[in-house]
Amino acid sequence: MELTDGILRIGEFFTVTLGIVVLFAGKRLNQAVSFLREFSIPEPVTGGLVFSVLFAIVYAVSGVAVEFMLGARDVLLVYFFTTIGINASLKDLLSGGKPLVILLTITIAYMVIQNLTAVTVAGFFDGPAVAGLLGGTVSLIGGHGTAIAWAPRFAEDLGIVNAMEIGIACATFGLILASLMGGPIAKFLITRHKLTPDKAQAQDVGVSDENAAKGIDAHDFLDAILAIHICAIVGLLLNEGLAELGLKLPLFVTCLFAGILITNLIPDNFPRISGTRWPSRTPSIALIAEVALGTFLAMSLMSMQLWTLIDLAGPILTVLTIQFLIAVSVNLFIVFPAMGRTYDAAVVCAGFGGISLGSTPTAMANMSAVAQRYGASHMAFIIVPLVCAFFIDLVNALLIPFFLANF
Repeated sequence: MELTDGILRIGEFFTVTLGIVVLFAGKRLNQAVSFLREFSIPEPVTGGLVFSVLFAIVYAVSGVAVEFMLGARDVLLVYFFTTIGINASLKDLLSGGKPLVILLTITIAYMVIQNLTAVTVAGFFDGPAVAGLLGGTVSLIGGHGTAIAWAPRFAEDLGIVNAMEIGIACATFGLILASLMGGPIAKFLITRHKLTPDKAQAQDVGVSDENAAKGIDAHDFLDAILAIHICAIVGLLLNEGLAELGLKLPLFVTCLFAGILITNLIPDNFPRISGTRWPSRTPSIALIAEVALGTFLAMSLMSMQLWTLIDLAGPILTVLTIQFLIAVSVNLFIVFPAMGRTYDAAVVCAGFGGISLGSTPTAMANMSAVAQRYGASHMAFIIVPLVCAFFIDLVNALLIPFFLANF
């Protein structure tokens, strides 16, 4: 840690340590507050928001801003999505083909609506209407990464000098709303339609009480780590190969696909150094997925610098309120019926709540919280990551320039 020019910089080791503390704090708060449990608010979201508020208070009182080194957070994201790929079976992928196409079609149409809404609302404020795109797919569905990548273009071509601040603020508020949206929507749908899983299934993220009682030994855990690392290496090579061809994708996307490929290409009787079968859908993989996702999201939320958003709160809250209402309406009246009005559809809606205003990890955390409470949904955990971790980035890369050129 070092304090210079009013900024307290926290190194990687302490950042991860505090992320674990935040995760435990969220767990304790969820245990103490029935409302949080009832509406399946993810534990890292609870803890992360509380700590980000505390850091904002520290800044208000002392003038010291806390900044975190977040390199380890990106490693956790790779771990998590690799476990999702390892858990994917060809049978599920084939059965999820039609739902995948339906959800992708709805999501693309929603992205167009999100940008049209942002441009329309921005027209009521000072400045060019196209600046509203910073409150559309640039920062909401796109998240912080897309906002940071596109902000210089808005600043240079459109003269929006605070484009970076606007984009980050929209992404931050959107992340909060997305984190709080998925659980309540799923609870409403499950309760109103009396939905239950078709059959009992092992959790994709987290360990059931039954498996927790049996325990996971050291070899099971190391076997899962080895499988994740093998897939991550293949994913890294695939990522570099695609980059050479001009297609740049986030590393976690190619690791997800590497996990899917290896899981479905390796025969069950393939000899492995561990002497065990490939650890698809094992308690050890589910446990690592839960740890990686929870710590990643806790670190992301605790590191939000809320005090930087105050000056932009008025117009941003206006556009985000409208975007939030549209997202909820699309979820309830389009996504749920189109996905079949089943329990799986309700879990997908929890994920879509994360996609629509937040990020891929937020979508997964929303679904994980719902699945832990009501039951697993393999279909949701297959199609939602494919839509929001792969296709969205490609569509956004085409959609943003189109709106910039025509509005």
